[in-house]
Amino acid sequence: MAFFLFKTEPDVYSFDDFFRDQETIWDGVTNPTAVKHLREMKPGTKWIFYHTGDERRAVGTGTVLSVDPTDPKVPIVRVKVGKRLKTPKDLAAIKAEPLFADSPLVRIGRLSVVPLTQDQWNWFVA
Repeated sequence: MAFFLFKTEPDVYSFDDFFRDQETIWDGVTNPTAVKHLREMKPGTKWIFYHTGDERRAVGTGTVLSVDPTDPKVPIVRVKVGKRLKTPKDLAAIKAEPLFADSPLVRIGRLSVVPLTQDQWNWFVA
């Protein structure tokens, strides 16, 4: 199973918004590498919800419900809310964790959809 981290500005769409909505289409992704990651997703893919901007922290989880690849630019990815993280993980903690030393999460700061390993996923949700 693949795992990912999705970044968003909390003043644009926060985890509280997601929790209220329960389901949404994940849109607004334009970076070609991030779009490639969206295309790799399948129903059931788990992901971490990360607030960018001043917060810079992982705050919750979600699950991919469906991926419609018919749009040639960006697939339509429908997601549902998971849970709030017991302990939100800020960027300083992520950078200090050896599991992320080679991760695009810390190497490519502007990437809005980031692949995670099973161990990285487990670290977030522990």
